[in-house]
Amino acid sequence: MRKVITNEGRVLAVEEWGVPDGTPVFYAHGTPMSRLARYPDGRLFDDLGVRLITYDRPGFGASDPHPGRRVVDAAGDIAAIADACGVDRFPLFGVSGGGPHALAFAAQYPDRVTRVATLACPAPADADGLDWTAGMMPGNRESAAAAKLGREALASHIATAGSGSLATLLPAAEQAVLARPEVSGMLAAAYAEAIRPGLDGWIDDELALYALPWGFDPATVAAPARVWHGDLDTVIPVAHAVWLAGRMPTATLIRGAESAHAGHFDATPDILRWLLRG
Repeated sequence: MRKVITNEGRVLAVEEWGVPDGTPVFYAHGTPMSRLARYPDGRLFDDLGVRLITYDRPGFGASDPHPGRRVVDAAGDIAAIADACGVDRFPLFGVSGGGPHALAFAAQYPDRVTRVATLACPAPADADGLDWTAGMMPGNRESAAAAKLGREALASHIATAGSGSLATLLPAAEQAVLARPEVSGMLAAAYAEAIRPGLDGWIDDELALYALPWGFDPATVAAPARVWHGDLDTVIPVAHAVWLAGRMPTATLIRGAESAHAGHFDATPDILRWLLRG
């Protein structure tokens, strides 16, 4: 782990995986996760010559909190990390709650992005014409409702919902993927690190994703984009990806007919190969 200091003086915790002098690829983790979240078989990064760069969003793991942050604020954080790592232009991708944060950087720093991808990504909470919670699992519908009531209500909800293991927060359709030892071990470590300092990062992430405008229009993303989503996803229903891909003129929508939310693990190798072709 290394620490990067933003222009505002906040600490961001950064981790690198794969080949140290390989092709830099930035990855934005899901919610609630940390810089330890990534594709669990490191041989993929070695085989593709990837230098994977991950970081804790504010309040998670070893990164300082940033109360009131919006999704768009991630763009400046990623830029600060890229500068500290000596990286100018690069591809990036985000999974689940990390997807909007990857898009934020692509929208705000178009000259620094070669390609961008999202997997199992939510649409903005104020997405015009989208029934945001339709088909969503009860826990996430409740989180969205609590977020709209404010920080105190969301904090209370998360404190209760977060008392179980991460697996219990996901629907049964995910269990075959989550039962893989390499996946469950990585997720357990990444989740434990995410909430080690407390729940502030989780709360701030869900407020930004479930209640606040992103602060940018995904239609302004100019880089080539891929939007992957599983048709069986009840964490973030596939309608979110359909909305996003329809809004983004450069996006190609890829649907996994037999995949749910955790299907993003199986989709990652092809997405990573595509990112490297930019």
